[in-house]
Amino acid sequence: MNVAIVTVGDEILAGSTTNTNASWLAERITERGSTVGRILTIPDDRGLIADYVARWSDEFDALIVTGGIGGTPDDVTVEAVADGLEREVGVHGEIRERLVEKAAAFRDENPEMVAEYELQIDLEAAASVPQGATPIVVDDGWAPGCVVDNVYVFAGIPDEMQAMFEQVADEIRGDSTAETLYTPAPEGALHVALENVADRFDVSVGSYPRSEDRPGRIRVSSTDPEAVDAAIAWLRANVETTTPPSESETESA
Repeated sequence: MNVAIVTVGDEILAGSTTNTNASWLAERITERGSTVGRILTIPDDRGLIADYVARWSDEFDALIVTGGIGGTPDDVTVEAVADGLEREVGVHGEIRERLVEKAAAFRDENPEMVAEYELQIDLEAAASVPQGATPIVVDDGWAPGCVVDNVYVFAGIPDEMQAMFEQVADEIRGDSTAETLYTPAPEGALHVALENVADRFDVSVGSYPRSEDRPGRIRVSSTDPEAVDAAIAWLRANVETTTPPSESETESA
């Protein structure tokens, strides 16, 4: 599958929020054998979101949109997705009932915050999804995500987004496989080897430069596992390799 990711939020573009969602999603999608063809961050602009949804839902096998769902005035993603797919938006009855129960529990637990909470949150808006969409509900979330056609709409809060993705992860699975080699060689010294391996085998090859605390990487991918194995064996015979970094080093890099 070829997947596009759109992250929505003025705060991301302003630099006040780090866009960890895009990198997390890209890694998980790639692990599942699919390819991320685009990553884009755009503001909370209903027309702009709708435009990309209309175009990219046709161009890609799946489109993931994160951020801007809920019941506050700047949460326009759900309406924008509906616009892009030429659908109406309606209140989902079961979702609304769930939110009424959550709001009541919140009032009981936080009486001092009730007035501010009720002014900021619109239950009808939070329970609304595009016509024909399947809601994605997570325990810790407020407004649901949803799936409509090949468009997946997730919350912007990382924990909620990740929980929503896991509910539909099996739908975003491809047939690509990949393996990574680590090398102490500078990236410039790998040019001939990388060119040759790409010519010899039906694989895609990417190289990533070394840094002070970790070696360089060569990533080989293909829909043919045997081609990946053959390319990796050829690289091991023609490129200096080293042991992979520890998990802690990989996570911090």
